[in-house]
Amino acid sequence: MSTVVARKWYSTAEVAVMLGYGLTKTKHLVLSGQIRSIKDGGHRKILPEWVDDYIRRRVEQDKDDMHRLHRSG
Repeated sequence: MSTVVARKWYSTAEVAVMLGYGLTKTKHLVLSGQIRSIKDGGHRKILPEWVDDYIRRRVEQDKDDMHRLHRSG
């Protein structure tokens, strides 16, 4: 019987793939704090829920942008 261990952290490169973004854009989002991360040794580590938080904020921002667009039009 084998044990499956769920991933706890993602690298910046893995998050870039998950979001469909380039590595440069994802690094910018991480370093600017838009995607939360911690530094572990020489690398940034990102919890799955921090990726989810970023996505939620982007969706809310898009809703707000659309609402403003419709009000001004």
